[in-house]
Amino acid sequence: MNEATASLKGSIGPYGVWSGQLRAEDPEGAAERAEAAAELEQLGYGAVWLGGNSAARNAAPLIRATSRIVVGTSIQSIWEHKASEAAAGFAELEVSHPGRFVLGLGVSHAPMAEGYRRPYSTMVGYLDELDRAGMRSGHRVLAALGPKMLDLSRDRAAGAIPYLVTPEHTARARERLGAGPLLAPELKVVLDADPSRARATARAYLAMYLKLPNYTKNLLNLGFTDAHVTGGGSDRLVDAVFAWGDDSTIRARVDAFRTAGADHVALQLVEDDMSRLPREGWRRLAALLA
Repeated sequence: MNEATASLKGSIGPYGVWSGQLRAEDPEGAAERAEAAAELEQLGYGAVWLGGNSAARNAAPLIRATSRIVVGTSIQSIWEHKASEAAAGFAELEVSHPGRFVLGLGVSHAPMAEGYRRPYSTMVGYLDELDRAGMRSGHRVLAALGPKMLDLSRDRAAGAIPYLVTPEHTARARERLGAGPLLAPELKVVLDADPSRARATARAYLAMYLKLPNYTKNLLNLGFTDAHVTGGGSDRLVDAVFAWGDDSTIRARVDAFRTAGADHVALQLVEDDMSRLPREGWRRLAALLA
């Protein structure tokens, strides 16, 4: 494990928040997003992972509003951002706020990316460009699901940030990566102990991801069947990729990822209304993780 990766692991700690809402750029919500980021830092989270196709410009306001917490992209699409621009955005934040920004990169999905082709080879070329621009591998992580991309996360980055995975995937990923690289899977959380309500909330949100072949292929490789990944997802699938229930049940589910080999778990709160910042939920989640 190189020095940069060791430093990153130490900085982000065991838990972070994954949020698409904090990526937003509307001026009207800027003050609340900054205030929320500062509160997340106070609550003890080690990182904020910005969902969707995020970039350094989305991270910068949150970094300026805080003093310690690390902010990462989860992910920046390699199809929509040139490597030279990504390297420049990282360099600017690294100069002003050293160690506070992590570039999370991903190949996205064919239905979402124009010109999608040969994703693995394209990622290799992208990393080559970052190297030529002077960006060190210890400051970037990859959204890796399959073996080849996990190998690339081990050899050309600080580690992997898999999305929509299970503890079983985490164990396989840890074995593939070895002990040194960062492994920081995302886990969706519904703070509801009622099975019908919790699964309904989860299923409504999960449905959009089950239209994306990279995710469904990975889930099938983990032993799920076509029946599990249709109709918004079976109960078995929902229960595997979400943590829901009372506080102790949710804590046990998060712990399962850590036991399987995760250094850090990026927790995404899922509610019926995903347009607002779930600040009360982040407080409750921090308390049950304490």
